[in-house]
Amino acid sequence: MSDQNIYTPPKVWAWNKANGGRFANINRPVAGPTHEHVLPRGKHPLQLYSLGTPNGVKVTVMLEELLALGHSGAEYDAWLIRISDGDQFGSGFVDVNPNSKIPALLDCSAPEPIRVFESGSILLYLAEKFGAFLPTQQRQRAECLSWLFWQMGSGPFLGGGFGHFYAYAPTKIEYAIDRFAMEVKRQMDVLNRRLAESPYVGGDDYTIADMAIWPWYGALAKGQLYEAGEFLQVNEYSHVVAWADKIAQRPAARRGRMVNRVTGPLETQLHERHDASDFDTRTQDKLVVKS
Repeated sequence: MSDQNIYTPPKVWAWNKANGGRFANINRPVAGPTHEHVLPRGKHPLQLYSLGTPNGVKVTVMLEELLALGHSGAEYDAWLIRISDGDQFGSGFVDVNPNSKIPALLDCSAPEPIRVFESGSILLYLAEKFGAFLPTQQRQRAECLSWLFWQMGSGPFLGGGFGHFYAYAPTKIEYAIDRFAMEVKRQMDVLNRRLAESPYVGGDDYTIADMAIWPWYGALAKGQLYEAGEFLQVNEYSHVVAWADKIAQRPAARRGRMVNRVTGPLETQLHERHDASDFDTRTQDKLVVKS
């Protein structure tokens, strides 16, 4: 590295220039709304404001799994929040999630709507509300929650760390990519070792721990994240790959992955979900007018 490329931090950091990269236009060092916008409300008890990123998929998979179990109270409206357009900084969204991150949930089944934000918190809230996908025995519950929070703590190294510097940063920095690639491979090894001894991450049963981990690490194991499959040699983690395939075969998981999705084949994109029939009638391949 030449001397002219060495960065010396100033005594006081100042936000005086764009940092470049894919999300530079929405990054800022302050919180709060940037514009007034009232969030829409649908007819169902649960109102979800989200995008089909891995964090968003966690919640839509959970909701579809609850509906598949027959929990009619889990019916929901899923509204699209386009984070690249700054929708998460609208006043209505900030009221539901002051952190301006998707997903955000509003439970309107109570006399006063209850806001729930952060994906792990939403999964836990729904699991407790409906008594599903969270073990009741102390030992099994502790194991499930440990893995749930493992994902919450590990995910930023995969997304904001490796994903940012490998796929989105305006320049490739060898040190940063090496640092986070090493950590992500360590995490995959942790998960692979766990799944070598247990059919699901939390134990014998499919739980919110799997729902939290699968959209991130399952996608990574299948080479669907950051186009980094070959770079990270994800095929080496055979137990993670097998587990990812097993969950992908669940109809509710497949539906959940479609909700609020805006990338990929048009038939896999359901921008908004307001009824179960939307999966058959309102995917983008059916809505886009062919010329």
